[in-house]
Amino acid sequence: MRSTQRHGQPDVPDLTSPGEGGPAPAGVLGRTLAILEAFAGGEASLSLGVLSRRSGLPKSTVFRMVSEMCRERMLERNEDGSYRLGLRLFEIGERVPTYRSLSEVARPIMEDLREATRQRIHLAILEGVDVVYVEIVGANLLSVGSRTGGRFPAHATGVGKALLAYSPAAVVQARIDAGLPRLTARTITTPGALHRDLRQTRTKGFAQDREESHVGISCVAAPVFGSDSKVTAALSITGRTTSIDPARLGPAVLTAAHTLGRSLRESHL
Repeated sequence: MRSTQRHGQPDVPDLTSPGEGGPAPAGVLGRTLAILEAFAGGEASLSLGVLSRRSGLPKSTVFRMVSEMCRERMLERNEDGSYRLGLRLFEIGERVPTYRSLSEVARPIMEDLREATRQRIHLAILEGVDVVYVEIVGANLLSVGSRTGGRFPAHATGVGKALLAYSPAAVVQARIDAGLPRLTARTITTPGALHRDLRQTRTKGFAQDREESHVGISCVAAPVFGSDSKVTAALSITGRTTSIDPARLGPAVLTAAHTLGRSLRESHL
């Protein structure tokens, strides 16, 4: 896994290149997913060389596969020879009922929370040992890498810690076993510190990210419980550290999370 220098932060793991430096993916499906995952950094377009490097596949293989993916509208080829994600992926993604319904129910609540706090609001779920952002409301912060559909290691984010705190012990252990990469000087990187933080989260009812994923950015986050009474998602209020007051915003995000949980249970989600 590569390291990059971002916004004056110390070297942090490059989470945008899952195939780089690792074993080449096997099978047609594995190779296809590796090419699609190359876009995880959020770039609009990628060259053939970048796709090859990030996917861990030879250029000849990537060229053959992207040509077929273009025919199937999974990718589109730009005039300069680079590639971008195709419309068919969006069409398929819109058919995923659970997360689409989650976003639809959450959006009005998130809009109200943004209006009340004037901060950026995140809704995320836990997938494996990472969080995936399902919905984001509010102005973009240039130093924040979150985006809808984006992924981050759960131990380094407020939403991730809110989810881990109410997940089975095996899920927390899986995150530890996968590693606790340092994203900033304040990222939790030891199992003991993570367990202590999760206990504090359960005591307060909400989690805090104190510049643990981005320098100068903090957040408060609360778990959302679905109709099965298990943690389903997490909401967070994110902003520049100077504007995030946990004593004031903690209760606000808790109230919003409780409201969303009630709405999900009423919708049987």
